[in-house]
Amino acid sequence: MFYDGVIIIGLLMLAAAAALPVTGGQRQALRDPVYTVYLVAVWFTYLAWCWTRGGQTLGMRAWRVRICGFDGRPVTWRASLMRFATSLLSALALGVGFVWALRGPDKAAWHDLASGTRLVKVDREG
Repeated sequence: MFYDGVIIIGLLMLAAAAALPVTGGQRQALRDPVYTVYLVAVWFTYLAWCWTRGGQTLGMRAWRVRICGFDGRPVTWRASLMRFATSLLSALALGVGFVWALRGPDKAAWHDLASGTRLVKVDREG
């Protein structure tokens, strides 16, 4: 998550710079609902695009994991949205949704259960 966090911060900085001509630098995330939704949409688009096209973000590639459906199929945009939204709720719940993965035999966090997705290890070859 740290690796992808660095990428996402960079993307959000680019998105903020792209919005400057429209906002005049007067908008602040979390204070302006429209601007906040715009930035969250940029964040979601990066993740969902990566998840639906190969199942990996750049950070996931570094750790050799990918995301797929419980049935092994590629992740859909709908499942990506559910995974993203539920992971935000997990974070708001002080990380309980992430820690949840430590307790069960399936190692599924809240966002995995809600979206029907799972993380799998990727062999070195591919």
